[in-house]
Amino acid sequence: MTERIRFDSVSKEYPSRQRRETVSALSGIDLSMRSGEIFTLIGPSGAGKSTLLRMINGLEKPTSGSVLVDGIEVQKLPKGELRTLRHRIGMVFQQFNLWNSRTVYGNIAAPLKIAGWKEDRIAPRVAELLDFVGLGDKAFAHPKQLSGGQKQRVGIARAIAGRPDILLADEVTSALDPQTTKEVVQLLKSVNREFGITIVAVTHEMDVVAHLADRVAILSKGELVEIGELERVFSRPDHPITGSLVGSYARTALTAEEQGAIRMESDARFISIRVESAVVDSPVISRIARAHSVDFTFVQGGVAHVKGQPYGQISLALYGEDAAVDAFLEDLTGYAEIAEW
Repeated sequence: MTERIRFDSVSKEYPSRQRRETVSALSGIDLSMRSGEIFTLIGPSGAGKSTLLRMINGLEKPTSGSVLVDGIEVQKLPKGELRTLRHRIGMVFQQFNLWNSRTVYGNIAAPLKIAGWKEDRIAPRVAELLDFVGLGDKAFAHPKQLSGGQKQRVGIARAIAGRPDILLADEVTSALDPQTTKEVVQLLKSVNREFGITIVAVTHEMDVVAHLADRVAILSKGELVEIGELERVFSRPDHPITGSLVGSYARTALTAEEQGAIRMESDARFISIRVESAVVDSPVISRIARAHSVDFTFVQGGVAHVKGQPYGQISLALYGEDAAVDAFLEDLTGYAEIAEW
């Protein structure tokens, strides 16, 4: 994939309320986003995610550093050229931002009219989009007649009406119930797949990240703490903050204090197993345990799936002669990463 968006040493500062000093929102951000991928930005509240997102279409400007879209430095564009760039960048918002006085048709058609499309092109384009987002029978409804999920579908249709190259999605599922969230995530994936649109999404919902992203960046206090392919970040997080965010999706690891308390109450030997397909798609653990006359009990952990691949960690208590347990561990090491504690 070619590079579509790049942040070079981007920092952003705001004056404090007292205006005697500045508050750092972003500090030295370096990252790139590939053409045609779904890239998510996650992190605790106030991490700078939305600020970073809004720099892509020039709604925010960096205090220092550069933001480039297809090699064009966004913050240096004259107003006219910035408007032209924004025609190539759609945006969807948490609170929908629909015009209540206009019909669904009118909301989707509005950016096309602003862009100078003729009505004979607008009508079939709106009809096509209404079918695509599953609202073919809602063309003449007004936003107040729609559910939250339907409003967000209109927002997505409006954002991609002018065939943009990039779609920015800022917490677009935060106001939705779990089932509607799943539907909107599937719609965004369809937008990416059917039209090849690069999507950059800000969210604090790990379930959304797990089912939507190709790659993910984790921000904390304005700094980029980790970036990587979704499966790697979920299965092997490098930074403690990433680990805590992943843990909120499926708690998989025991703390050192918890491990100590468990050891004091039992004479078993304890292991943690990093989940791989080999240990969840077949009864390999129980088969090896039987072969070596080792018993085990489940202590703690969990398994979740990211893009169809399992991830997580499980902890087991092992019972048997030391030599038998050693042989069990040696055989199991061929199937999964193991740590004894």
